[in-house]
Amino acid sequence: MKKIFAWAACSIFIIACNNEKPAEEPTAAEPLTETAAAPAPVEFADARYTEIGKDGLAALASGDVDRWMSNYADNAVYIWNNGDSAAGKPAISAYWKKRRAEDIDSISFSNVIWLPVKVSKTQANEQPGVWLLGWYMVDVKYKTGKKMVQWMHMATHFDATDKIDRVIHYLDRAPVLAATKK
Repeated sequence: MKKIFAWAACSIFIIACNNEKPAEEPTAAEPLTETAAAPAPVEFADARYTEIGKDGLAALASGDVDRWMSNYADNAVYIWNNGDSAAGKPAISAYWKKRRAEDIDSISFSNVIWLPVKVSKTQANEQPGVWLLGWYMVDVKYKTGKKMVQWMHMATHFDATDKIDRVIHYLDRAPVLAATKK
């Protein structure tokens, strides 16, 4: 019994002696020192890009394709996730004007989430620069009388003059095709 008691007492003593204090977190009064590290690969971008996105959706919803296109560069490319694309501002504008005139009776956007980011170091195939990521619920009434409601995602890239030069639009084409079928 004495051996067990002696062993327990020694163990407690050894544990108590080796009980190091954890490193303290800096307080608000202690500024963090920054090292000269490389810039983050991705960081938040200016909120003005969010305003460009909001204005664009409002213009598209009102049918003002010209106002929506005013934010596009002449060499812009609009890509859908199914592989279709339109290259050049005139082609993108013509596509959307035709869709609004011939297919879409009304369109609205809700539950919109915007995330403007600046990519300084690419991680895959994305272009460096400012991207505006947008998620939203779209509610479309087609000229066929059918409706389509679904979540969509859009990744919008801005060139050095803050004009949109690339859009990647992610949507499920099946509900669109079903609603536009005559």
